[in-house]
Amino acid sequence: MTVENAAGTQTEQTHGVELTDAAAVKARTLLEQEGRDDMHLRIAVQPGGCAGLRYQLFFDDRSLDGDLFRDFHGLQVGVDRMSAPYLQGATIDFVDTIEKQGFTIDNPNAGGSCACGDSFN
Repeated sequence: MTVENAAGTQTEQTHGVELTDAAAVKARTLLEQEGRDDMHLRIAVQPGGCAGLRYQLFFDDRSLDGDLFRDFHGLQVGVDRMSAPYLQGATIDFVDTIEKQGFTIDNPNAGGSCACGDSFN
């Protein structure tokens, strides 16, 4: 998606989600294992969960009108225009410890979250 700035030049509009190196490497590895170079990582916010909103993180091969994309070390990350305000400033990481393995989302916009960490408000 391109936007025109005050100077009249067009610039590429992107989302404000950050991906750590660990998260980008893990996501790329998962895509490579599936042999899919035609997909990107999509991050979305949907109604649901015990706190009201739920994160969705999945691989997608389609682009929706108004999607915002950023590249992280060769991995395209897409956010739909409705989810972008909820995710502005969020950081996605991948942790692999004895206690936990998986993607985590640190979102400064979340007023609260449930104990499972899957939903927020």
